[in-house]
Amino acid sequence: MANMPRFKKAFQGLTGHVPFPWQQCLYDRLVGGALPKACDIPTGLGKTAVIPIWLLALATQQGKKNRKSNLPRRLVYVVNRRTVVDQATREAEQVREALRKPELMVVADALRSLAADSADVPLAISTLRGQFADNAEWRNDPARPAVIVGTVDMIGSRLLFGGYGCGFKSRPLHAGLIGQDALLVHDEAHLEPAFQKLISAVEREQQRCGEYRRFHVMALTATSREGGNGFTLTGDDLKHEVVRKRIKAKKGIAFCPVDDEKVLADEVAQLALKHKDSGRAILVFLRKLEDVGKVKGKLEKQCQGAVRTLTGTLRGLERDALAQEDPIFARFRSAKDEANPPAEGTVYLVCTSAGEVGINISADHLVCDLTPFDSMAQRLGRVNRFGDGNAQVDVAHVSGGDAEMISKKPYERACAQALPLLMRLPKRKKDGRYDAGPAALAKVQRKLSAEERRAAFTPHPAILPTTEILFDAWALTSVRERLPGRPPVADWLHGIAEWEPPETRVAWREEVELLTDDLPHAYKPDDLLNDYPLKPHELLRGRTDRVTKHLEKIAERCPDLPAWLVDASDGITCLCMSELVEKNRQGKPAVDLSSRTVLLAPRAGGLKDGLLDGALGTDESRRYDIADMWYDQNDKPRRRRVWEDAKPPAGMRLVRIIDTKPDADEEDETEERDEQAPRRRFWHWYVRPRSADDDGSWTAPQPQPLNEHTGRAGRAAKAFAERLSLEENEAVAVEFAARRHDLGKSRHVWQRSIRNSDYPKIVLAKSGGKMRPADLGGYRHEFGSLIEVSNDPEFRGLEPEVQDLVLHMIATHHGRARPHFTANEAFDPEHTDEAAWSIAREVPRRFARLQRKYGRWGLAYLESLVRAADVLASQPMACTGTSNENRAAKRKGGER
Repeated sequence: MANMPRFKKAFQGLTGHVPFPWQQCLYDRLVGGALPKACDIPTGLGKTAVIPIWLLALATQQGKKNRKSNLPRRLVYVVNRRTVVDQATREAEQVREALRKPELMVVADALRSLAADSADVPLAISTLRGQFADNAEWRNDPARPAVIVGTVDMIGSRLLFGGYGCGFKSRPLHAGLIGQDALLVHDEAHLEPAFQKLISAVEREQQRCGEYRRFHVMALTATSREGGNGFTLTGDDLKHEVVRKRIKAKKGIAFCPVDDEKVLADEVAQLALKHKDSGRAILVFLRKLEDVGKVKGKLEKQCQGAVRTLTGTLRGLERDALAQEDPIFARFRSAKDEANPPAEGTVYLVCTSAGEVGINISADHLVCDLTPFDSMAQRLGRVNRFGDGNAQVDVAHVSGGDAEMISKKPYERACAQALPLLMRLPKRKKDGRYDAGPAALAKVQRKLSAEERRAAFTPHPAILPTTEILFDAWALTSVRERLPGRPPVADWLHGIAEWEPPETRVAWREEVELLTDDLPHAYKPDDLLNDYPLKPHELLRGRTDRVTKHLEKIAERCPDLPAWLVDASDGITCLCMSELVEKNRQGKPAVDLSSRTVLLAPRAGGLKDGLLDGALGTDESRRYDIADMWYDQNDKPRRRRVWEDAKPPAGMRLVRIIDTKPDADEEDETEERDEQAPRRRFWHWYVRPRSADDDGSWTAPQPQPLNEHTGRAGRAAKAFAERLSLEENEAVAVEFAARRHDLGKSRHVWQRSIRNSDYPKIVLAKSGGKMRPADLGGYRHEFGSLIEVSNDPEFRGLEPEVQDLVLHMIATHHGRARPHFTANEAFDPEHTDEAAWSIAREVPRRFARLQRKYGRWGLAYLESLVRAADVLASQPMACTGTSNENRAAKRKGGER
């Protein structure tokens, strides 16, 4: 392979920027195989550049002769919040686009040589939200370099086999690929101490168990709770012109006391209005949602049309639209978008803490209330970010107050302790404001004692310990019922903060109202949500007490309207609105809504500007059920629900048919029906195979013979084994399992379900989209494959440990057998019950043996290789292990 370009030149080509000295230093360390545990880099100095740095180091290692890359192939970038599309996603997109440049072709080829699939794109990107939301790129070829960006909830739940927003079948797939051969970068790690402790515990547990592939954790922070440690700026950085400009950015802070908390919002509004004729972008931060509303109202009276709000309670659809389309928000974005020109004049963005992190904005001036020291540091990082102006920062705070009350409230106590520390900042002579620039702030922070840090930082939540038993319980993903000793993972992701009130999420779905009476018995709501998981764009959230008040208003209007209550374990309770808000004898809610999701019928209404408002009825101008409004980066819908007389969506896979009138006679229904009215009996649910969020499998666009499909899968698995340098036993097992994984599809019942009229002359593995799952009667082809493989003479010639792994990977290639098949799945129509049960009994025993051998995440990772081979084999032209020469020919217009 040709010589790699020097880091400085390659980095500039990827990012458009000359690297800072610390970025060069980090690259050198990564190339040398030394991954730092922490990087303490001030805000505004390119922390997200860890993505191109990692990518260049990976390419450099791959480009060196006779040297295997020891860097993980996937970088998992975790942000504290995803209020809007964050800088890490933009960084990844820019890097991938830049890899097309001729001068970076060597880098692209080095990365491409790592992949098993010969796709032209050498870097996969998924953000687990938005256009790149779980687009399957990162999991369809485990050998390809990939960047996955997500929140603590999204990434953490997947790492712990809990997978928020995905069905049970895909949970081990996600856990294996995030928990193996991955570098997990935790941005602003000081904001989520529970998660940082959790991922460190997972890393230690994998080391203890000798897990199959490496998993590394790197914490990024500009405001460490423990003081300076880990990798940080070099001496050369402090001399760098741009670095000096940013760390010495002018930010003058003044403190404005008020006597009563009730007038705090009024004071913030008055301070903000001092800038109304400045023509500047003014950022306003407030702790309380009620104060956001008050301040917005006062600003709107004098600056109508120039005010926007950004809160964590907004529904995802409206929140994303704000970031992508709003001209006022565009004024605050560092990267300007020609398609979305910014508004002119004075503009205001009023935020809760949702705007503090995971968002690359820079305001001219800042007005806010007082929060703990680490939160104030985050806020200051969103004003005059690049040192081009002279920002005024005004902090309104309550002076004095009830000392006894403050002492009992950890968060209030931290706010009170932060004020004197901020007043240690040096005063500016010209205007008497305190210098709150990054350098001055960092100097104060370095001098803080451990006791002062604990007192003035956001209080630590109670961090729950992890145990081997907990990890084992979470890994049992095919046990969907509530399991004693398997609590929901949420408390381990964030810890338990007693001072933070519980939250409830809300969304709207048509099926809530359509599936009533006996239908929920025929179509279990939890199965429906498994087929069609709730996605972030559908959900809004709020404090449970506030949500409850809005739900009570809805219940007053329509008490009998049905609702679904989804608990933390994805169990669903069907009730009506009056039952949902019912009070017990003590006047307290009879139904616990905390940490739960309420699914409302669209007819319930209650939505205004992306926020919950129970006083509002339904409105035709608003879309309530937006489950289908989930698009990929090419603006193609990822899923669709259509009625029987609508045209089936092109290129989609049918996953469910719901008969909403099962007791109606077909002829009677036809006679009573208005010929001009649409038929609304059979509801067809489809997903787009490339971005299906069930188990990652694709449906081939054309029918595929069984032998052809399994042959392709075997070649894909062999390519994975070669690219990933698997040990001999694992390589043999992965390839063998891939070649035999679908043998159970040869059964008559399966061929009948896909409408194969040529059976048994032709045995198909893929139907081309004609499958009707209901016709299977519960038969699982994976289980049938176990029986077929067990009788295979070639299989019997394998080593016993290889046989074990082969059978397990076949059993789990659609997410089951972890640890078992359910009683209604453990049968084969062409074998006796005794034969089936002898196979079924061994499934959980085998799972336990292999998990002890490979580790929880290591075993899930090996399973993912067979599942990915199945995906590649389902493509029209599965490219399995093509040579570099063939890849070059493809790029020049060869085989497609």
